Amino acid sequence: MDDFQLIEHTVSSEPVYDGTLLKVRRDQVRLFDGHQTVREWIAHPGAVVIIAALENGNLLFERQFRYPLRRIFTELPAGKIDVGEHPLDTAKRELREETGHTAKTWRHLATMHPCIGYSDERIEIFWAHGLIYVGHQRDQGEHLDVIELSVADALLAVQDGEITDGKTISALMWADKIHSGAWPMPE
Repeated sequence: MDDFQLIEHTVSSEPVYDGTLLKVRRDQVRLFDGHQTVREWIAHPGAVVIIAALENGNLLFERQFRYPLRRIFTELPAGKIDVGEHPLDTAKRELREETGHTAKTWRHLATMHPCIGYSDERIEIFWAHGLIYVGHQRDQGEHLDVIELSVADALLAVQDGEITDGKTISALMWADKIHSGAWPMPE
């Protein structure tokens, strides 16, 4: 089957919900075979996740309550890209706000799409090292604990079901490959 047979064409699109963070759309699409169907999806502004590597080899993690699942999660620092903001600027802002650190060196590693079945969200994965603690600047109502974990301990936490956040698991794959020398650090 060639790509042409896989592509769906938008016939019409309507907003269902227009929230502060998320916008829900309902689209009528035409399939290759001529049939039409409905696609409901969420428009998301995008986000970043940061692998913040300390001099001792550990990574910075956050523990915070996530309301939709009503529990505390351990995850890498991350945040939403503001309108008109470059993803690297988002990563720098979020690392400082949430962990109190700045970094001397930044590398963009990859882009991941966490919810391809129902959202256009993308998450840009960044590597930050040469960290300097300068004090956090958390948003009003943002409460979290900053902890350190080695890559090995973080991967064990994934294996044990203690870390279940998708962006963190994806970024940890990169951290593990770079840490082990299997993948070179991107320029």
